[in-house]
Formats: sequence, C-alpha cells, structure tokens
Amino acid sequence: MWEDRYREADNYLFGQSPAQFLTENPWLLMPGKRALFVSDGEGRNSVAFAQAGMDVTAFDLSPTAVGRAQALAAQAGVTMATHVAAWDDWDWTQQFDLVAGIFIQFMPPAQRVGQFRDLARAVRPGGRLVLHGYTPKQVELGTGGPSNPERLYTEALLLEAFSGWEVERLAAYERDVQEGRGHSGRSALIDFVARKPKAG
Repeated sequence: MWEDRYREADNYLFGQSPAQFLTENPWLLMPGKRALFVSDGEGRNSVAFAQAGMDVTAFDLSPTAVGRAQALAAQAGVTMATHVAAWDDWDWTQQFDLVAGIFIQFMPPAQRVGQFRDLARAVRPGGRLVLHGYTPKQVELGTGGPSNPERLYTEALLLEAFSGWEVERLAAYERDVQEGRGHSGRSALIDFVARKPKAG
C-alpha cells in the first residue's frame, strides 16, 4: 500500500520540511551522536537531523520513498545511511543514541506491543526515544493518519508502554498542520520523548 501511495504521488507526499514538533524542540539534536529514523518515508525528518550533524540511519519499506530520501539528502548536501526494509526485516540489535518514529501508527494494537519492544531495544541505555503522531481525536478531524482510533496514541498508552523511562516531553494538543498533501489541516497530535534507563 505504501509503495503505491508514494509511487502515485508526483512529488513529496508529506513535503520536504521536518515535522514542526522537531523544529520546535532543537534540544533533541545531538551532533555527532547516532540516530535511527524508523519507517522514515521520504526523509524529511531524517535529513534535518543529518543537517544538524547527527550520524543518521533511516529505513522504509517503500523503494520510491527511500529514493526520494536519498535525493533530499543529496540536495541538502548531507550523507546518511538509507535502507529499503520492512519492519520485521530490520536488525533491532543495533543501538542508537536517538530512535525516532514520526507518524508510524500503522500497526494494530496486538502488533504494536512488539513494535514498541523493538524501538526500546534499539535505544542504547541512557539514549532517547522520540515518538510523534496522532491521538484518537484525529479520526474526527480526518486530516490524515489511520481511520482506526485503536492505532493512535494516548498519553496513558505511552506511559504504560515505556514505564520506568525518564519522560522528557509528553504533550497532546491540536494545531493546524501543512505537511504536503498527506497531512493537511487541523490535527490532534501527541509528542513523546523519553530516556531509556541506564544499565545497573
């Protein structure tokens, strides 16, 4: 489905600028540190972090999207490691200082448990997990994202999933979003940033 959506779009489906949440929180940037962007689409978020001096790896299952991410990185004059990979094909034993999932709410609740477990594995002890997506109210607004509210995030859901982590930001809010044709209009958003406990 996603390859079809990207291939049918004659340009960047979600635009070329990073999610506003990322630009509004520059403290997330850690120049020189390693970052992983999961299900990264066309690279608008990963390229921004590479421009800030992070060592960025990104993957997506759509070859068209990954090709656009590579083109966007070249246009920005940065280098990052991009891979065509499905979620279950990724090597989750690799660890990063920052792992980011921006609008990755494509899994039903039963599979999301494993998705969150994979994300947690990929964050090094003391490293940072960054999630940004929609709350269930987004279904009423209808300006992007899944139509099934069970796939969307609540504050309670994220706190339970990452119990014991140090929460640095947790906020649910509404704002007007203009991110290409894929995300356009009033949106119900949620941000979650947390640090993984250090070993011992």
